[in-house]
Amino acid sequence: MRRAARAALVALALAPAPAPAGEGTISPPEDVTLDGVPPIPAAVGKALAPYDEFRSHAMLAWHPLRPEMLVRLRLPGARNEALLVKQPGAAPEAIIGLPGDVGHAAFEPRRGEYLVFTRSAEAGGEPRLYREDVASREISALSPEGESATGVAWTRRGDRLAYMTRAQDREPPGRERALVHVVDPLRAASDRVLARLEGAGWSQPAFSEDGRHLVLVQALSARASRLWVMDAATGKRRAVTRGDAAYAEPRFARDGRSIFAIAARAAAPRRLVQVFLSGKERTVSHVTHSVEDFDISFDAKRIAFTTEEEGSDVLRFIDLGTLKELPRPPLVPGVIRRLRWRPGTDEVAFDVVSARSAGDVFSYEVARNQLTRWTNGNSPHLNTSAFVEPGTIRWKGADGRDVTGLLYRAPGSFKGKRPVIVSIDRAPGAPARTGFIGRDNYLVGELGVALVRPDVREPSAVADVAGLLAWIAAQPDLDASRVAIVGRGEGVALALDCARSLGRPLLAAQDGPEAFMAHARAQRAAGDLRARSIPAWLLFAHAGGFEEGPDARFLSEAAVEFAKRTLLKPGS
Repeated sequence: MRRAARAALVALALAPAPAPAGEGTISPPEDVTLDGVPPIPAAVGKALAPYDEFRSHAMLAWHPLRPEMLVRLRLPGARNEALLVKQPGAAPEAIIGLPGDVGHAAFEPRRGEYLVFTRSAEAGGEPRLYREDVASREISALSPEGESATGVAWTRRGDRLAYMTRAQDREPPGRERALVHVVDPLRAASDRVLARLEGAGWSQPAFSEDGRHLVLVQALSARASRLWVMDAATGKRRAVTRGDAAYAEPRFARDGRSIFAIAARAAAPRRLVQVFLSGKERTVSHVTHSVEDFDISFDAKRIAFTTEEEGSDVLRFIDLGTLKELPRPPLVPGVIRRLRWRPGTDEVAFDVVSARSAGDVFSYEVARNQLTRWTNGNSPHLNTSAFVEPGTIRWKGADGRDVTGLLYRAPGSFKGKRPVIVSIDRAPGAPARTGFIGRDNYLVGELGVALVRPDVREPSAVADVAGLLAWIAAQPDLDASRVAIVGRGEGVALALDCARSLGRPLLAAQDGPEAFMAHARAQRAAGDLRARSIPAWLLFAHAGGFEEGPDARFLSEAAVEFAKRTLLKPGS
């Protein structure tokens, strides 16, 4: 396998180089090899430049006393910075005086006089746990150096926190251990290892309200896990579930006699459940949609949770006393993450990624039925209200079952039937989500190209896309004679098969080790298409990746030029 990968790498290095970039064209990144991609005019890069100025924010934590919050800002280079937002719409302020990639960050839960955070020296590095005094900005390390710190959990009183570490490169494969630490953040020397757990699948610790117990998740496989309850003084533990479901995000009930968690079983939707320490379990969420996230507020006497429904998340509430669902607020379609109740109130915060936001933080006050936007990471040069909201479409697969997808229709200002790009960027079975499509907004809003993100299935992907083409042919505003396929990420292999079998123009971008192993397959598909005079453009990244950075920017530029050359008629 390694020899094949090296051979593929050599083949990429020796592949014919694209025409040299002149003053009026864009030079591809050094780690990207092109096959069949013509020079791209510099004007394309200039037109897309405003789409690079979006910034993604995520919710981290509320201040315990003041209506302020910590948010995470995604920076170029896959680095994250924690910032303080003192009021809705205020410019976020730097609060952590240590450079690096910040993961977790939260205030001490009583007075907020200091915060703890995990930070790695570089993006993707091993995180270490720190404490920072808010007034003096003095920073001290809490976790041992050289061990990856994760899973930070506070007691309600704020006198202790638990976290987990894994020694890096110290354990042989199959002999990994997770260490559970307990520490008073004001006394780093008080750190002690509460328990040593065999295996690498331990995560998500959370304290009971009285601080006497911890709950942890032990992953057994991709589809099964156990919940364990541990004595926070002795480390003694016992399992409270059998391992017949995959549990996530456990939280103790107020009385400590049960645990709320998300449970996934077989092909059933993920449910919010209440697991009693006796082992009994009951379902709390009774909607037919999968639960994505939840948070509990004993102050508001509510559980906030989200469900995934046709590509978007819906925010819902359950009364803690009756466990009955309450009326839900109408929010814009999008992906909702990181629910966080503000202490002592009925206000819950979360971040939303939508068609018109790369990621911003909002809060919702239940009694007032008021939604407030806290951050705005939109590009100052673009009117995001003009960005197209997707709609869910359905068509019949070869087996007669419904197949779904998201369709971004071209604005009504474009006349005539519009060309279509079928974007396959996920593995089979992974549903398309109503998220932010970034630079692809240029394809839809400024070129008038409709964009479809189908929920294709394995092994019927080609038949599913064939059914999609038949559906497109029946639409009065879409042009079935001008349909191209773009494959990225985990969807590349399916895109190659679909384009080759259905005879459609292809743009495929592959990165990582998979790019080398799939190089020959991609070239066979491209060769077959070109033999039929059908355009096929291939891009291979053999050092970076097409998720973000220069490689991602160049892929977007290539996609725009691809759409212009293969789908747009003169004057359209």
